[in-house]
Amino acid sequence: MTKFVFVTGGVVSSIGKGIVAASLGRLLKSRDYSVSILKLDPYINVDPGTMSPFQHGEVFVTQDGAETDLDLGHYERFTDTSMSRLNSVTTGSIYQSVINKERRGEYNGGTVQVIPHITNEIKERILRIAQDITPDVVITEIGGTVGDIESLPFLEAIRQFRKEVGRQNVLYMHVTLLPWIASAGEMKTKPTQHSVKELRSIGIQPDILVCRCDRPLPIGLKQKLSEFCDVAEECVITSQDAKSIYEVPLMLEREGMAEQVLDLLHMEQRKPNLVHWQTMVQKLHSPKYTVEIAIVGKYVRLGDAYISVVEALHHAAISTHGQLRLRWVNSETLEDESAENHLEGVDGVVVPGGFGIRGVDGKIAAIKYARDRQIPFLGLCLGMQCSVIEWARNIEGLTDANSAEFDPDTSAPVINLLPEQQDVVDLGGTMRLGLYPCHILPNTLAYKLYQDDVIYERHRHRYEFNNAYRQLLLESGYLISGTSPDGRLVEIVELPKHPFFLACQFHPEFQSRPSNPHPLFKGFMQAAISHSTPPLVQQH
Repeated sequence: MTKFVFVTGGVVSSIGKGIVAASLGRLLKSRDYSVSILKLDPYINVDPGTMSPFQHGEVFVTQDGAETDLDLGHYERFTDTSMSRLNSVTTGSIYQSVINKERRGEYNGGTVQVIPHITNEIKERILRIAQDITPDVVITEIGGTVGDIESLPFLEAIRQFRKEVGRQNVLYMHVTLLPWIASAGEMKTKPTQHSVKELRSIGIQPDILVCRCDRPLPIGLKQKLSEFCDVAEECVITSQDAKSIYEVPLMLEREGMAEQVLDLLHMEQRKPNLVHWQTMVQKLHSPKYTVEIAIVGKYVRLGDAYISVVEALHHAAISTHGQLRLRWVNSETLEDESAENHLEGVDGVVVPGGFGIRGVDGKIAAIKYARDRQIPFLGLCLGMQCSVIEWARNIEGLTDANSAEFDPDTSAPVINLLPEQQDVVDLGGTMRLGLYPCHILPNTLAYKLYQDDVIYERHRHRYEFNNAYRQLLLESGYLISGTSPDGRLVEIVELPKHPFFLACQFHPEFQSRPSNPHPLFKGFMQAAISHSTPPLVQQH
């Protein structure tokens, strides 16, 4: 029977529940247990697809086209398991489902209430993962902080859940903060005690405490927390701040977290195989080179807006023995200032995805700079569209070239909606979301990197390359190296005479893994190392 672990958070938000849940998934998977991780998000939006990246960070896209919380990216990267729309649940989607059922008369005229109708719907979503995917363990992260009014229905649902599936099949894990008070020279347990008290007041007794702290947790404080929070001392787990999130599974393994989880769930203890993960972390801490990459985007004030891009770059850097140094460049700044002032000296330029006209001309300026200066360039989604606009304007002389998204009246819409999309009003109606096949042209950079003639990548965009301009760009030296299998949709463009200039309509960052970097990012990183001037010096 499937076992269930529920991860809650206390004291402050952004405590790291997602990394803890993903790390536990990695530790269980290293013991040959199958795992699926579910995120319960308390916001009323149906999904984060229409939310500002400044508020919510990146929208992570699953293979089946669900727009989800960025934590699902961590789940996939740590467990090397693809998630689906089943793994993302929001308050909005729960209420939407319940209201639809009420409108169809499925409640037989009864009064619809939070208990039992909302909580039953939440429990059904958790059970659906167990029934459809049949993993050994379902790890469920509850978003928000204990005490938030928005999270109460989720907490009530998981309280009921234990009684319904059996106490031996459910484990509650609470992630909390132990702050260091510098003026007192002490680490304080009181916030954790109050957080556990709040959790117990709604009927949930944590089985494991994961204590976030910036220094080692003294044995005496573990004993104190054990007594005050009624948790076994060996189940008080230290989660000290780490230089890299990829260290966290190894730290939690040393704390014995996975062993305690298996004991409490009455599962067989198995020897973990973390050799590949340990090797990856060792390479992370012993780089031979330093590589500086510029990310030119409009949401750079919040690094989480591009978190999968950043992690994919880290994966590529680790695999090539490089130490990644990021230079964040606000594309809006490049609309008024010289690109050289902000990009001089970088070893590579990445222009990631996004929506809307703001900052687009700055992205185009950065692409021109990388093209002119022979600096390795990787364009992602909107980054590809901007590279097409840049080429059309500066090489083809189509000074009015633009995307119909940014200028509906442009005389040269090199990026446009497909004809069948023109009259669709709903924002989601024209989106290409999820996994799509792409045919790779032989004897191209893309083929050299993928080593395959058909690949599958995840998309999240509305506008496409306008085929009316395809021949014009091909004749002037642009190369279309990837298309949809029927040849209709342009997926990858590149410049053959450039050291590394490749842009794709999809989001390869979503499929990069720490132990298996995405080939486009790895090739880009290798080109950046080769480009670096002066030559990169081995670090001792």
